[in-house]
Amino acid sequence: MKADKVGPGSHDNDGGGSSASEGALARLAIRFTAWAERWFPDAFVFVAIAVVVVAGAAFLNGAPVQAVTKAFGDGFWSLITFTMQMVFVAVGGYVVASSPPAQRLIRRLARIPATGRGAVGFVAGVSMIASLFNWGLSLIFGGLLVRALAERSDIRMDYRAAGAAAYLGLGATWALGLSSSAAQLQANAGSLPKALLPITGVIPFTETIFLWQSMVVALMLIVVSIIIALMSAPSDKSAVTAEEMGVDVTVKEEPLPAPEQPGEWLEHWPLLTVLLAALAIGWLIQEFARQSAIIAISNLNTYNFLFLMLGLLLHWRPKQFLKAVANAVPATAGVLIQFPFYGAIATILTTAKNASGVTVSDQIANLFVSFNTHGTFPLAMGIYSAVLGFFIPSGGGKWLLEAPYVMQAANELKVHLGWAVQVYNAAEALPNLINPFWMLPLLGVLGIRARDVVGFTFLQLIVHLPLVLFLLWFFARTLPYIPPVVPQ
Repeated sequence: MKADKVGPGSHDNDGGGSSASEGALARLAIRFTAWAERWFPDAFVFVAIAVVVVAGAAFLNGAPVQAVTKAFGDGFWSLITFTMQMVFVAVGGYVVASSPPAQRLIRRLARIPATGRGAVGFVAGVSMIASLFNWGLSLIFGGLLVRALAERSDIRMDYRAAGAAAYLGLGATWALGLSSSAAQLQANAGSLPKALLPITGVIPFTETIFLWQSMVVALMLIVVSIIIALMSAPSDKSAVTAEEMGVDVTVKEEPLPAPEQPGEWLEHWPLLTVLLAALAIGWLIQEFARQSAIIAISNLNTYNFLFLMLGLLLHWRPKQFLKAVANAVPATAGVLIQFPFYGAIATILTTAKNASGVTVSDQIANLFVSFNTHGTFPLAMGIYSAVLGFFIPSGGGKWLLEAPYVMQAANELKVHLGWAVQVYNAAEALPNLINPFWMLPLLGVLGIRARDVVGFTFLQLIVHLPLVLFLLWFFARTLPYIPPVVPQ
């Protein structure tokens, strides 16, 4: 799916008919994104190319055809558990964000900003804070907040800048929060490919997203991003509103039709929701009582269960809940079809050996080690992850591609393994700021195109890139190396 096919509000101009009114960086970003929308294929094509390239590398490394093809088939379904877990991260976030109580909260929040420029900064802060809990929640909640703000007649808010602010959760902080695919994957032995477990071991949240160094990085990104959003938001005089862009932000309520058949009465019966929620609460109390909250929430099944049951309770009626789930499912198509191929890639990298018992992962790890030292590795890994992230826009899938060799190199160079995960997380989010792939759910809510917002997100990238790389390098010096912990 391309971003230029989004919604009835799509249009061919950029902010009222010309991009000339934009700054030089914004004009460059608009041209870049227009080029990307025209020439970049669907993300699945990059996955397919990655499979072919990795298989070719294995052949060149001396692995026999039988070993490569066996690794491809053996690895294809190795991530089925993690795939479904990532799908439910998106579904759970969407269901909670679209619930009636969340809608009422959005209405209240939309009354807080006093100016259009302040509204843009406010959206940025809300989006990034929400992303620390769930990236799906951040996208949908942020988009609905922008629409609610655009309905106000007492302020002039630039709809493009506000849309870009709503995307900052995905472009700055999501991978440093609870729904980080890489951190969640590393914290759950059952979700890791067997070939990867001996290299990385199990890394709990206390050694990744809950490191004080990681929280400082997240806090700095939030503050800096809000400042940039405020400074780059157009003034009232030059702001382009939703109405001027041809976007109708009026909320169109679609109440459930009244039940007519006996079976439909059950679909509208809140008691079913209450009973299911009571069972869920009972289980959650036991889970959080028998272990620390950090360990409990780091279990992806518990994390997704919490969001899904909360969404069920907030929607109140089973029929309304199912409607929200159905609306969320299309956004998960990329995860469902791409992750099996990522599993195959990881297995080829780590198990297809040549006559000397050396894999492609070993060769790349040796290359990383030969060009880096303990001090330079975080910087090199950050740059590599950011560049690769533009072509493979999937936090969890790309981690499975990178982890075999970068984590092996981290072991050899004695770099803190949890921080290596966070280096990946912080750097992986950077290309999201200009890659339209993850913008699609938000753009669908806003009814605009990627080129409308990328001028503003590109400005964020210009500042984020050196800041993130410096912080990753600086804090790596404060953490000691701990060998992989592999459960028996």
